[in-house]
This record gives sequence, C-alpha cells and structure tokens, in this order.
Amino acid sequence: MEAYKKEFVDFMLESGVLKFGDFTLKSGRKSPFFMNAGGYVTGSQLKKLGEFYAKAIHDRYGDDFDVLFGPAYKGIPLAVTTAMAFSELYGKEVRYCSNRKEEKDHGADKGSFLGTKLKDGDRVVMIEDVTTSGKSMEETVPKVKGAADVTIVGLMVSLDRHERGKGDETALKEVSKLYGFPTAAIVSMPEVIGYLDLDPELKGRIDAYYEQYGPKEE
Repeated sequence: MEAYKKEFVDFMLESGVLKFGDFTLKSGRKSPFFMNAGGYVTGSQLKKLGEFYAKAIHDRYGDDFDVLFGPAYKGIPLAVTTAMAFSELYGKEVRYCSNRKEEKDHGADKGSFLGTKLKDGDRVVMIEDVTTSGKSMEETVPKVKGAADVTIVGLMVSLDRHERGKGDETALKEVSKLYGFPTAAIVSMPEVIGYLDLDPELKGRIDAYYEQYGPKEE
C-alpha cells in the first residue's frame, strides 16, 4: 500500500473521523465501523485532507482535467481545499465548482452553481467524502452534464466502505457502471483492515459484517 494511503488511515484515526464500535447507518445496516468526514474541522486538518485528495487524484487520474466538482454540502470544502492543494503540490491550476441546493435567483452569481462556470470541453473530476449510495450522483451528474458539454473524468471519494450497493457489486462500482466514468478512493476499507493491527474480536465483527454486506462479485 502506498505511503500516502497509510498516512491517510492514521490521519482519519487521529482526527476522530474513522471510528470502530457499534453504529447504525442511514441505510439501517448495523456496522462495526463508521466514517464521518464532518469531523475535519480545523485549518490544518482541511489542508492535509486536500493534499491527500490531490495525491490520490493525481495518482489515479493524472492532471488532465480542469474542474473539481464537489456536490453540496460536504463536497464544497473538499473541492476548494483539493483545488488549493493541487496548485501547491503539482503547480496545476484547477477550478472548483459545486451545486447549490436551492437555486439563487438574484445578484451577479445567480444560478445553480457556486464557483466556476462550467464550459464546453471542460474535463471534470467529481469529489465526495465517502462511498456514495449513488443518490448525490443521481442529483448532480445530470446538472453537470446539462450545464455544458463536459467530460466527467472520474469520481474520487476518501473512503470506499467496500460493501454492496443496490445489487451485488460495491456502491462505487455501481456508480461507475451507471454513469460510465471511473470511480476510486484514497483508501478502501479492506486496505484499512490490512494495515491496522485490529483486536481479534473487532476483526471478527468486521468479517461478519462483510459476510453479510460485502460485494458478491469477488
């Protein structure tokens, strides 16, 4: 596993963003682990987070893109801090864009988007916090595609929970198949588990969770 991935796992734990215990997810699943990206709140945490995203995007998609798009609301600071990190680490200026939950109908910046205006020919990387159920992509991909003739290069999330979505494959794979662009994560839960020296009882509960909710295609 790449050094930045190991550093990211340590960073998630230090920031209290990745936790182990007993959690009920929005989906109703009872999970022995939980990741809350809302736990990144300080300037130094957000700066580091942007750097990890930038490294993962550069590693997976290179730098042949123009815009980082972060769906509202959590995607907004992600897109901003990653655009800053990309400039600093790779000397590449990328623009950021996010959607508004409610369209603004007054002022100079009225419309459905924050940040840059999407233009024909733009290459866009979507950026989110954790494995998406597909709901935010359902809402934002049509908006992005409808705003201009753009190409979506791919999606980057911070953690791939690596569990089934609506069918037998992981949620990230489902998004990729549905929308026709690649999906990736800074780190996946199997990588996290392989890196950490977990208590055998906890490891057993995680194994049982994946027995029930893990992807069936592997």
